[in-house]
Amino acid sequence: MANESDPTTDVLVIGSGVAGCAAALGAARAGKEVVVATKAERPKDATSWWAQGGVAVSRSNAEGFKQDIVAASDDTADPDAVDVLVENANEAVRDVLIETLDVPFDTEADDPDTFDYGREAAHGERRILHVNASTGRHVLGPFLSHLDEQPNVTIQEDTAALDLLTREGRVHGAICEHDGDSDPIYAGATVLATGGIGALYGRSTNPDGATGDGIAMAALAGADVADMEYVQFHPTAYAGEAAKPFLLSEALRGEGAILRNDGGDRFMPEHHPDAELAPRDVVARAVAAERDRTDDVLLDVSPLDFETEFPDLAANCDERDVDFRSGIPVAPAEHFLCGGIAVDSRGRTSLDRLFAVGECSRTGVHGANRLASTSLLEGLVWGLRAGRTAAASGVNPVIVDAPDLRDSDPALPAAFAAEKFTRLRGVMDEFVGLSRSPDGLRRASAAIRRLKGEVDAYVRTRTSRELYELRAATVTALLITRAARENTDSRGCHHLVDTADDPEVHAD
Repeated sequence: MANESDPTTDVLVIGSGVAGCAAALGAARAGKEVVVATKAERPKDATSWWAQGGVAVSRSNAEGFKQDIVAASDDTADPDAVDVLVENANEAVRDVLIETLDVPFDTEADDPDTFDYGREAAHGERRILHVNASTGRHVLGPFLSHLDEQPNVTIQEDTAALDLLTREGRVHGAICEHDGDSDPIYAGATVLATGGIGALYGRSTNPDGATGDGIAMAALAGADVADMEYVQFHPTAYAGEAAKPFLLSEALRGEGAILRNDGGDRFMPEHHPDAELAPRDVVARAVAAERDRTDDVLLDVSPLDFETEFPDLAANCDERDVDFRSGIPVAPAEHFLCGGIAVDSRGRTSLDRLFAVGECSRTGVHGANRLASTSLLEGLVWGLRAGRTAAASGVNPVIVDAPDLRDSDPALPAAFAAEKFTRLRGVMDEFVGLSRSPDGLRRASAAIRRLKGEVDAYVRTRTSRELYELRAATVTALLITRAARENTDSRGCHHLVDTADDPEVHAD
């Protein structure tokens, strides 16, 4: 039921990564009241914190940047969306990251006034602004601190959005959970910035909370989604089993690191003319194939002054007793969803007063495969544009009846969510990973539908964050699998193999 005492705001932003922060900044600069609701207990729980490589900019060659984005996408990127990204890149980075946040991007050793632009795979030139190999944390921390200082911005940490508040195709905010209580936040405009889907897979570079929340909430409310089949796997995540994978940045290969198989042989020249600098999807499949053939793949960093140039990554190796001098064991890991909630050039979705930015959105920039170091830039550019557009709409929050989320039955059985997530990840890893087949996707679809039915039965009478995260994950997994089944064109991250080539698989 609606309650006039429930909180209201001009703009509600759900998520606190770079895209969410940019949306909040854009709306706040326009003088609007903004609430940022985030599951994160800042800032490490946000996906942006984990971004290593950096932020790509156009510099003085916008056309070259465009060409690299389209080529990496396997010629599937939306040219208009690419134009928006590239033509706004320099100004957005200058305005927010340099002038507002004073991010300490690396500079040339002999010229502290000149940025040290890096090069990464599939980039034709050096255009990556970076801070060591930990750019995300140097951007996100200052961004959140800056928003904290704005009198018209309120950040609600450890707050999870469970459902959107809708009426007749319009979105009026969201029901949010904090400390066990679920209450509506009404908003004139709502911006989803909930990040990725890493929790759907057994190996991912995402934080644990990346459960596809925004995508699922939007889809359940009737919003359009697109390109969900394009799930990108990063080719060089640490392959050790003792700890969560950590990323070995693309910048390593950009500076000369080499991939070698268990026999010490370099193999990438056999797969692509650009060898280690080929697009991510190509390198990831090559690494997986070589691991299958020779057991291990090592990233040889001996051509670099690794400890000096990448001290954060060297420290990660030291913490895990990895001797990087003899090569770092690597394997592909889920990294980024190229599709998501379909949006226009201002972040507007197909539902009135609902926007989406960052990884949960599908702008069209990435097509079938994302170019390295464009994710923070996309979040920044679309976040600012969405925030400004939401603010300019001038719509006051409307109090509508909120659904009554029941919590009448006993608490979930012990380890219920963990066991269901284990099942889901097993299915996604086996059938909806780097390579897919029609038969495997059919099996995956059937298995996930059964799992979703079990989860839905509990959602009807129980309300908890872990249950709604599980619901979001199963809904998002179904969307990915459905899109993969419908798309018979093997492009970029969506790599199809013949059913006859399937290994013996079991969905149950």
